[in-house]
Amino acid sequence: MTASDPIPVDALGQRHAALGRDARIVCLVPSITELLCDLGLIDQLVGRTGFCIHPREALRAVPKVGGTKDVKLERIRELAPTHVIVNIDENPRAVAEALADFVPNVVVTHPCVPEDNHALYRLMGHLFACAPAAAALSDSLTAALAEARAVGAALPAERVLYLIWREPWMTVSRDTYIAATLAAVGWHTEPAAAGERYPAFDWQAPWLAGVSRVLLSTEPYRFQDKHVAEVAALCGRPVQLIDGEWTSWYGSRAIAGLRELARLRRALAA
Repeated sequence: MTASDPIPVDALGQRHAALGRDARIVCLVPSITELLCDLGLIDQLVGRTGFCIHPREALRAVPKVGGTKDVKLERIRELAPTHVIVNIDENPRAVAEALADFVPNVVVTHPCVPEDNHALYRLMGHLFACAPAAAALSDSLTAALAEARAVGAALPAERVLYLIWREPWMTVSRDTYIAATLAAVGWHTEPAAAGERYPAFDWQAPWLAGVSRVLLSTEPYRFQDKHVAEVAALCGRPVQLIDGEWTSWYGSRAIAGLRELARLRRALAA
C-alpha cells in the first residue's frame, strides 16, 4: 500500500485501528484464522473458535472461545482483544453487536466472490503490519484465478447440483461464495433462481432436469464415499465427492481451492 492508496475498510465500510504487532486478535471465522497464521500472525492470535482447525498444530495453544454461532462472550472479554474478526454469513449479528460493547475493533468480513479475497488480504495487511505477505498472497490468488478461468473457458460449461446437507436435501443459490467459486471453472449451480441462499429441495424438482453432475460437499454435512451411490440412485447423474474447503473457505485456502477445482474439472472432463 502506498501513501496515495485509500485506507482499507471492512465489509460495513468501517475503518479500524491499525495496531500492527501490538494488536491482540480473536478470530471467529475459521478460514480467516488460517489466513492470519499464513500472514505470520499466530503470536498475536489470542482466541479462536473450535472450528478454526488449520493449521492444526500451530493452533493448539490458542484458546477456544466457543463456536461460530455460540460464542462465549465472557471468555473473549477475559482475553482483552483489540480486534475481533467476524463474518456476516458465519456469525450472528447479535454476537457482533454484543462484542462491540467491549471490543475496540469488531472487523466485519463478507467475501462474496473469490476476487473479494484481494480486499480481505489487503485489510489484514493494513491492520496487522503484514502488507508484503498480504501482497504475495494477492499475486498467488491472481494466478490461481487465471488458471481456474482458463479451465472454465476451455471446457463446455456444466450445470451442477452442489449438495451441502442431507435430510432435508439442501443446495446453494447462485448468489453464494460457493457458487461463484464453482463458476470460475465453468460449473454453474442449479437452481438458477432460488428464494433462499441455501434452499432445500426434493428430487422431483423440475429444474433438476438441467443438472449434468452432482457434487457432494464434505461440509457442512459430512458427505462420504458411502453417499455417492445413494445420490446417484436418486438422480441418475454422475456424482462426485468434493472437499468443501475448496469452495467455501476464503482467505489463503481460496488459492489452493481454485487450483484443486481446476485440477478436478480437467480430470473429470478427461
